[in-house]
Amino acid sequence: MKDVVDCFDEAFCSRSSVVAIDEPGGEDRSYPNRVVARLVQQDFDSYRRIADFINAYPCDVLNIQHEYGLFGGTEGEWVVDLIAGVRKPVVTSLHTVLPDPSPEHLRVARALCATSTAVVVLSETGRELLIERYGVDSEKIHVIHHGVPDVQFRETAPLKRALGLDARMTISTFGLINRGKGLEYAIDAMAAVVASHPEALYLVLGQTHPVIRRHEGESYRDELKAKIAENGLADNVKLVDKYLDFDELLGYLGATDIYLTPYLNPTQVVSGTLAYAIGLGKAVVSTPYLYAQELLAHGRGFLTPFRDASAIATTLVALLDDPALRESTERRAYRFGRRMTWPNVAQAYGTLFGDLQPLSRRTALATSA
Repeated sequence: MKDVVDCFDEAFCSRSSVVAIDEPGGEDRSYPNRVVARLVQQDFDSYRRIADFINAYPCDVLNIQHEYGLFGGTEGEWVVDLIAGVRKPVVTSLHTVLPDPSPEHLRVARALCATSTAVVVLSETGRELLIERYGVDSEKIHVIHHGVPDVQFRETAPLKRALGLDARMTISTFGLINRGKGLEYAIDAMAAVVASHPEALYLVLGQTHPVIRRHEGESYRDELKAKIAENGLADNVKLVDKYLDFDELLGYLGATDIYLTPYLNPTQVVSGTLAYAIGLGKAVVSTPYLYAQELLAHGRGFLTPFRDASAIATTLVALLDDPALRESTERRAYRFGRRMTWPNVAQAYGTLFGDLQPLSRRTALATSA
């Protein structure tokens, strides 16, 4: 979110402000000056106070970056009361749209959309779901893609040298690790890949999700380590157990020949990691969850069945065997990814905000976790 806000302010010479969300235990967190108010997640009265604050604050539009779990009440319904109390346009950006919502979730989501002036989704799939499953007015819905870095298309060789990976054909997955990532199938696939490409290296980049770590420790990572040892892949699969800062992440992704998302949830409608891979022009192999089907259409990547290590291996080998196929896929992905860069996303928000307010008074106030 910060990157989009920064690009928005640069493009429109504005000074956006942020309302932060304090979850239990976050009350002592310090924020930069951009944060002008704090919503107390589990305090119902705080939602009314924030609505009053926004009404008095010198801003023209409230943009809520919405994710379930950020807001209090059943299915986060307290934020609906906040929106209802705001006397300015409210643009709600939905990061999650469930294909099969429970009745209670459906009720709250419909109320959220009904009280918002406009609704933003991050994919065409999300838009279709809101119209067909949730019954939201199509005129209210706007598709603005997940933001990605605005970087030049680069060859992998110099970036590999910087990481000491000169002779390796590099496959990677990044993001917080949990059992829904399907990494065990990717590791099984590597056992077949190295038979014809012993130089192949699979990097699993990222720490275990903190919620998972609290409940089960590192049991899933330990299972992955055991599978690596069982398949004799110590030289071909590396678990990079660390938080990657932005430059490190771009370095690893830039050095990647093939990006792999073997995720197990077929109804996933957004993936920031997949968006980044497309934005950097990577050849992608993925299971066919909803967002992957959309982003990898028209030759921008390759889909394999869920939980099918053999199909993953076959597709990886085909790309490793054929540099021309890999490069043409990368170029198509990169061209599509241009519309997802942070400056373009900021411009899309600016156009939407401008439709709601006079351009001369375009100032945004956003909520953030």
